[in-house]
Amino acid sequence: MILTVTLNTALDLTYRVRSLRPHASHRVSAVAERPGGKGVNVARVLAALGHEVTVTGFAGGGTGREVRDRLTGIPGVADALVPIADATRRTIAVVDESTGDTTQLNEPGPQVTTAEWDAFQEAYEGLLGPAAAVALCGSLPPGVPVGAYAGLIRAARSAGVPVLLDTSGEPLRRGVAARPDIVKPNADELAELTGSHEPLRAARDVRRRGAQAVVASLGPQGLLAHTPEGHWRATPPSAVHGNPTGAGDSAVAGLLSGLVERLPWPDRLTRAIALSAATVAAPTAGEFDRATYEKLRPQVTVTKETNAA
Repeated sequence: MILTVTLNTALDLTYRVRSLRPHASHRVSAVAERPGGKGVNVARVLAALGHEVTVTGFAGGGTGREVRDRLTGIPGVADALVPIADATRRTIAVVDESTGDTTQLNEPGPQVTTAEWDAFQEAYEGLLGPAAAVALCGSLPPGVPVGAYAGLIRAARSAGVPVLLDTSGEPLRRGVAARPDIVKPNADELAELTGSHEPLRAARDVRRRGAQAVVASLGPQGLLAHTPEGHWRATPPSAVHGNPTGAGDSAVAGLLSGLVERLPWPDRLTRAIALSAATVAAPTAGEFDRATYEKLRPQVTVTKETNAA
């Protein structure tokens, strides 16, 4: 079983409009709703790849009930969300059909009490026993300590469970110091963390700070991996147009599934790139188009870096 942690779960709404214009009224041509938050997106992709996944985090209010109801409809995904009093947030993606661009609106999340945070930590430690790996993903809702991920990483390491961290800002900085097995920042998050806008130099810095491996998402330029086994760049065969929402989460699923399956790093990166591109091509935010994935996977280029010591 793979465990994904989404402390700031969401009900994701995707609206499609013919053309998005400021200060105008719009007729929505299609609406899609699904359970969301980064770790939930990761779980959905992992399940589609054939892995058994347990989702934990928080769920509250009517929105939280909707998230849990919809999770039951995803084969291979088990719900271990911890109930809270405040309502789970919503996110809204508005897709402009004339350009393919997406505008994202993210609510901040529910207020989590100290007692609710304590209850989550107890539940999390109980879930580590059967876990083959853990993904800690996304933002922290109000009330959760800024060092939350660092503590969760230490608990996973004590249980002998490898952990991937995908967050940003101060939670990322503190989490890196707790020595996660993999961190997956994007280029902006990497630069914010290290002060360097040169991804290779920044990735080396993050490893010196404690991360075992760093996989940096460089947008259309693909992925840069700095690991104990070697250093690689992975690039898609061509630009894929569509909705990028959830593409990074699909890359996390590719990396985590490759870790559990003990694939070599080039194969993990190939899977991550192909899944990410297939997510951009999918009509609904956070899903991936399997035909595009199968088509792109053999076309991904992975090259080993020789100057990345």
